[in-house]
Amino acid sequence: MFPSEVGTPQDRHNVLRMFRSALTLVPGVEPQEWTPRDLRHSFVSILSQSGLPIQEISTLMGHSGIAVNEVVYRHELRPVIQSAASVMDDVFWNAPTTIDTDGPPTPRTA
Repeated sequence: MFPSEVGTPQDRHNVLRMFRSALTLVPGVEPQEWTPRDLRHSFVSILSQSGLPIQEISTLMGHSGIAVNEVVYRHELRPVIQSAASVMDDVFWNAPTTIDTDGPPTPRTA
């Protein structure tokens, strides 16, 4: 997946080290808390919550069907997205948010 400078496959430890080294350039991010897999999960969750059909997400992820996305990615990160959406609403709109599991976030009415 990540070739070395000479085109051979990278050892996973080297990939993780390089990934975390790159994250040191991002203000406010703790590199030791992130892995490349976290990016895959975030990618799927953002696309899913933005309304992209699961079939298209599966294709982008390189999966042959939708089962992995439905079982692993969408289910696993939905609570994280709910928490993040609430925080972002408090920051930008000062109003709580609910997330419709079949669509994008929508503001809550009081």
